[in-house]
Amino acid sequence: MNAIILTAGEGTRMRPLSASLPKPMLPVADRPLVAHTVDSAIDAGADGIVLVVGYEATTVREHFGDEYRGVPIEYAVQDEQAGTAHAVNAAREHIDGPFVVLNGDNLYDPDAVETLFEKCPAVCAFEVDQPQHYGVLSTQDGIVTDIVEKPADPPSNLANGGAYAFPAQAREWLEVPESERGEHEITDVLAKVIDTYAVTPVTMDRWMDVGRPWELLEANEWKLGDLDRRIDGDVSDRAQLEGDVVVEEGATIRSGVVVEGPALIRSGATVGPNAYVRGATLIDEGAKVGHAVEVKNSVLSPGATVGHLSYVGDSVLGRDVNFGAGTTVGNLRHDDADVKFTVKGDRVSTGRRKFGVVAGDEVKTGINTSLTPGLRLEAGATSYPGETVDRDRE
Repeated sequence: MNAIILTAGEGTRMRPLSASLPKPMLPVADRPLVAHTVDSAIDAGADGIVLVVGYEATTVREHFGDEYRGVPIEYAVQDEQAGTAHAVNAAREHIDGPFVVLNGDNLYDPDAVETLFEKCPAVCAFEVDQPQHYGVLSTQDGIVTDIVEKPADPPSNLANGGAYAFPAQAREWLEVPESERGEHEITDVLAKVIDTYAVTPVTMDRWMDVGRPWELLEANEWKLGDLDRRIDGDVSDRAQLEGDVVVEEGATIRSGVVVEGPALIRSGATVGPNAYVRGATLIDEGAKVGHAVEVKNSVLSPGATVGHLSYVGDSVLGRDVNFGAGTTVGNLRHDDADVKFTVKGDRVSTGRRKFGVVAGDEVKTGINTSLTPGLRLEAGATSYPGETVDRDRE
């Protein structure tokens, strides 16, 4: 059975991190976000993977190539972003039997994905406290009887988890009319399958839609929490590593460093001397954490540098960011309210009491810069030495 994985979207809610990188290719622990989904599909028995690409497709193709873990990889191109059914229909020529559809920007419970493959036709569901914000499944006697989008009076607390195992006949039902949102929705295909087949609901223990920058932090908290301690890199005898810490081969931990897991220090990264890394933190390939720097619960993308005597907390730094010496990130409001962040022009709550900054690729700060909580720094933005930045910056 082929797994069709959707990776074509622009990920505008993830900006500035997705300004030049597809959202599914953003780092989550030791691989891109979408690779966790691909791995789950392969572990569940997928014979082939079809990646539907669009925005910055070259990055996806270069990572996966024509084969991944011994499984053939094929590509379908979605030229315009016209909905999930439209995306799957772009892969129509690769469908010659039952097929699975997964979202490349979701994290799934791997056991549930395996069950999804086994129970085809099936749909994954997740129990939520506020189902009115989701597509909601109705069930009876272990069979899905209906799906309704964001109902005012939800029939259950089972949210649609965006993972589907369709019978071969569903290939002929992919050309659905536009919804009220002006998109061709895969849930309309699911509704047709529900009317025709006995569809099994597969409840996931854990599921996450990674759509906004603070959710990328949460995704890393999840996957870094699954790490088992492994030390393959060059670690000073005078460094202290506590808990589930992974230091990949080619990484360097210098004298006086303290790392409290879960933490992943990837190949080519350097930490220290005398630095402190704690919380669920990813120091990605080639990233540098300088002398007397503290990094807490953050993601440093490949090539990011945090200069000496700096503090970075609850933040996401894009590729090749360079924080000058003495840069300090504020991550807590004085009134203890949840930190807000700008998404598509609106300030929205992150739901997090602690949240720092999101810096796009190649952001540079001058020495002794202060950054206030919830800042969005667009790719290539800069600050002056000694500046306090308290507004989003382009």
